[in-house]
Amino acid sequence: MKKLFAIIAVFGMLYFGASINAVAQEEPTDTTAAEEVADTAAVTTPIEEPEEVAEAEGGGELHKQIKAKFIEGGASFMGAVLLTLIFGLALAIERIIYLNLATTNTEKLLKKVEDALESGGINAAKDICRNTRGPVASIFYQGLDRADEGVEMAEKAVISYGSVQMGLLEKNLSWISLFIAIAPMLGFMGTVIGMIDAFDKIQIAGNVSASLVAGGIKIALITTVSGLIVAVILQIFYNYILSKIDSLVNTMEDSSITLVDMLVKYNLKKS
Repeated sequence: MKKLFAIIAVFGMLYFGASINAVAQEEPTDTTAAEEVADTAAVTTPIEEPEEVAEAEGGGELHKQIKAKFIEGGASFMGAVLLTLIFGLALAIERIIYLNLATTNTEKLLKKVEDALESGGINAAKDICRNTRGPVASIFYQGLDRADEGVEMAEKAVISYGSVQMGLLEKNLSWISLFIAIAPMLGFMGTVIGMIDAFDKIQIAGNVSASLVAGGIKIALITTVSGLIVAVILQIFYNYILSKIDSLVNTMEDSSITLVDMLVKYNLKKS
């Protein structure tokens, strides 16, 4: 999972870095060249219908507009916000994959363990749990491993190892919540700095002009919106992960109670 996290983060940074460079290279640097391109386009390009223009702008140009806004917002703060999105998504995807792999058919596992206890005893049931993936099977194995010492010891083992499995399920959640908190803070910091830059220009010029302060205010709004969007995206993933963990924990608790009842019945039959 650590390798998966690193691969996602690296590829995300490389992709966005290459996209930003491509947009920067596509922008005309010379005013005369830009005017010539505009004149040529005006002569050679046929007039499109409004619907066709809207479709073209809404399709392939959307990603270019996003990249252009990224550049306008400034590389320092927008890059930091982008990093929080990449690392947050990488951690969230890693958790989702881990939780999906940890999900098993508990009813089927309980039936196999019960049949193994009746036919082959504790060792057969342990073999079933050893060959089954997921936290529920691991908890069962720990309880069955202490079954010879009594039901009370098996129950204590189940409770103790259940806490360990809960810690594994909640791993890296604190980092995701950190990125959720940092993203809007970085956006607001860019807002404050953009406003300071706008007021500095007013102080130097000695008068208030809309065109004079528009650049700083625009940067401030872009960084704020970007930080809020990143926080919303990560919050959705975070809540999904929490709901998945709650479902697994409830399943672990219910199945652990059922396992203890099975061991009680097994000891009664054995005696």
